[in-house]
Amino acid sequence: MKTESNLDNPLLKDWSGAYGGVPDFNAYKVSDFKPAIEFAIKEKLDEIDAIANNPETPTFDNTIKALELSGEKLDRIHAVYGIYRSNLSTPEFNVVDVEMSPKLAEINDKLYQNDKMFSRIEALYKSDEKKNLTKEQQRLLWLYYTDFVREGAELNEQEKDKVAKINQELATLFTSFSQKLLAEENDQYIELKTEADFDGLPEEFKNAAIAEAKERNLKVLGCIGNTRSSIEPFLTFSNRRNLREKAFDIFVKRGDNKNENDTNETLVRILKLRAEKAKILGFDNFAQWSLLNKMAKDPQKTLELMESVWKPAVEKVKNDVSAMQEMVDREGGNFKIQPWDYRFYAEKVRKAQYDLDQNEIKQYLQLENLREGMFWTAGELFDLGFKQLFDVPVYHADVRVWEVNNRITGEPIGLWYFDPYARVGKRSGAWMNSHRDQQKINGKVLPIVSNNCNFIKGNSNEPVLISWDDATTLFHEFGHALHGLCSNVTYPSLSGTSVARDYVEFPSQLLEHWLAVPEVLNKFALHYKTNEPLSQSLVERIGKAANFNEGFATVETISSSFVDMKLHLTTETIDPKFFEEKVLSEINMPAEIVMRHRIPQFAHIFSSDGYAAGYYSYLWADVINADAYEAFLEGNGPFDKNVSERLYKTVLSVGNTIDNEEMYENFRGHAPKSDALMRARNFPVES
Repeated sequence: MKTESNLDNPLLKDWSGAYGGVPDFNAYKVSDFKPAIEFAIKEKLDEIDAIANNPETPTFDNTIKALELSGEKLDRIHAVYGIYRSNLSTPEFNVVDVEMSPKLAEINDKLYQNDKMFSRIEALYKSDEKKNLTKEQQRLLWLYYTDFVREGAELNEQEKDKVAKINQELATLFTSFSQKLLAEENDQYIELKTEADFDGLPEEFKNAAIAEAKERNLKVLGCIGNTRSSIEPFLTFSNRRNLREKAFDIFVKRGDNKNENDTNETLVRILKLRAEKAKILGFDNFAQWSLLNKMAKDPQKTLELMESVWKPAVEKVKNDVSAMQEMVDREGGNFKIQPWDYRFYAEKVRKAQYDLDQNEIKQYLQLENLREGMFWTAGELFDLGFKQLFDVPVYHADVRVWEVNNRITGEPIGLWYFDPYARVGKRSGAWMNSHRDQQKINGKVLPIVSNNCNFIKGNSNEPVLISWDDATTLFHEFGHALHGLCSNVTYPSLSGTSVARDYVEFPSQLLEHWLAVPEVLNKFALHYKTNEPLSQSLVERIGKAANFNEGFATVETISSSFVDMKLHLTTETIDPKFFEEKVLSEINMPAEIVMRHRIPQFAHIFSSDGYAAGYYSYLWADVINADAYEAFLEGNGPFDKNVSERLYKTVLSVGNTIDNEEMYENFRGHAPKSDALMRARNFPVES
């Protein structure tokens, strides 16, 4: 029975209002989380026990469908909990997070290790009834059965107990890693003490640095926060080489400072536990276990793909560095290009070779205009409309909400929350979240998704200008959002982005292409002062420079992918610094570049299992993306209605209801070809 306090706990109440209900952020308090989570966990476990102990013969409805319907209250609480964890982290919340994360992890163990439940699923999976199920139901049954086996349902009791303890400890370590990394980012910054320290910085970036110093109550002119969205533009434009080195140093040493927020001991323990878990589950290493449910399947296939792209990327970097070094020498600089010089001199070379200045482009990249450009693109491709709502509760004043609808029928299909700005307590980077998955299991349930970024807000009376790279990221994350919003499946476990990890980045990377198409640039890349569109000359220069610095971007990302995969292929206890240096030496990492994510700050693989032995997914999906975009180019261009309709019907709307390889072939007519990626990056294609 509910206690009086539970009855009053707003987190335990159904979401109310239009669109099937929305979270009531105005009512929630951090102190509500623990009692709400504990109550909802018990409720879900009771539901699981009731399904497992059902005396009736297992059927799809009384077992699989019942599991899909279980834990609705916990799902709602977990969505809000995740928002606080990523966007509103405070010391008060962190205490709750440390206590609750292992308890939340324990639920999966109690599900997957429930012998009676597995017996029901296995009996159904091997029964004649399976033939009478719809294809989507067969896929869901397959997913449950394979997930149970993968998570150890066939282990003995002693082995199950070991796996459960490992999973709970991992959950605690993931939380610890995330909190330490966030503390490093929140606590560290570069002070700009004199006007000379602003030399070279664009005006809007200078204003943002001044605003951040005021927000932190610092008695200096400005400050550069220790996040990618602040550090990278500083490294690109600052004329102060000594300050560039300092900024680079604090960024690449996050989690590696031998202080209370050092992550090395935490991540070594995570790797050790993953290796132990994989061994118990019958695998040689964690990478083998992790890839079991991915498209790649075999770690060796991922390494071969990385190697095939690595060599031409490194050659491109060598040529680019040579051009940069010539510029340094001409200017009388008595130094070799270092990592804190790379972005700065790459920008100078871009100007010299293509007459293209990022600062010039940035004047046309207003955040709000680009958001409208994304909406327009989604409308042209998929007939989506967007209507801003002002009566939906939000968790921070920066957050805005839009109804997403079919612009032909006007029928709502979901809600999109947008949280664009950096702030203390918000993790760095950019991401998409699904706060409620689309489903039709018991009536139509609309998806609620968000895009979260870390753009620098600057002065309230000025438009927010972002870089071309940031604009690309904006479109990328919106691609994930569209994947969630366009979902049209019955069961929540198969909804939206619930596809293989090395397939999920495909729709997001594909949407990046539309930023650069003339139709979008001409309508939405408008100068923030004159409102004039980009000149045709500038559009052409952007096109010619499209592959400039592609070597840098590829090397930066694939080096992280190599290190991630090799970390999870080994079963030995590692020294992170030595291991990183060893792997980078083996692949001949250019000295002028560092990994995009060094091991001590590699949140993709140490804040959860999400991308562990899976960072290669960005490259894998880029092969698919490059091949897919050629379908538009082979047709009538980026807005070819036949191709976009096929993309919607075969990819965006079908979630994980069919095998991902089959899904892609339904769209393209063939398996993805890696030659397309080499062409897209202007790398040589081997005949």
